[in-house]
Amino acid sequence: MPWRHILDWFRNLFGGRKTFSLGLYGNVNTGKSTLANRISKDWTGEEMSAVSEIPHETRTVIKKEKVRIKAGGRELTMNILDMPGIATKVDYRDFVPYGMSVSAAQQRAKEATKGVIEAIKWLEHVDVALVVMDSCEDPYTQVNLTILGNLEARDIPVIIVANKIDKKDSKPDKIKAAFPQHEVVEISALKGDNIHRLYEVLGRKAR
Repeated sequence: MPWRHILDWFRNLFGGRKTFSLGLYGNVNTGKSTLANRISKDWTGEEMSAVSEIPHETRTVIKKEKVRIKAGGRELTMNILDMPGIATKVDYRDFVPYGMSVSAAQQRAKEATKGVIEAIKWLEHVDVALVVMDSCEDPYTQVNLTILGNLEARDIPVIIVANKIDKKDSKPDKIKAAFPQHEVVEISALKGDNIHRLYEVLGRKAR
């Protein structure tokens, strides 16, 4: 894995700053936590987030702090932030088909709503963002436009991750066409397909 490239990119991007925060944003169930786990495991050997097919499994910001990377006699420290999924509406009835009772579904919906608000507030603490999109879904949604608009307004560097390319109906080209102003990297966070490409793009951006 080309660690030198990603280390150079972070070093140049933050002007020598030794600590930075990497935020993972996206719609519900796009694979943010799966990607956060892969990144964390690559650098620490440990996963950091729970993963589930039930929407809004991550309902609060999950932090993996002080991830230390040593290279060339220098140490960088990174905080990985796995954000709750962004949604324009959270309905408790969406959770009932997964076997939840009405009361449990209502509680989950309440927590999920708070999580969306928390994720937006945490933009103030993010130095660079990976916006994770499901390449099997239509990318041109209000949620994606809102996320990118907020990041762009704050001049936060953005890389779009077209996830789930291992699926048969994956169409990452639609994401590229929808957001030509941003670099799009096609990966499968679950299987690790093309994950090295993500690091290579990060490295190239530093040049």
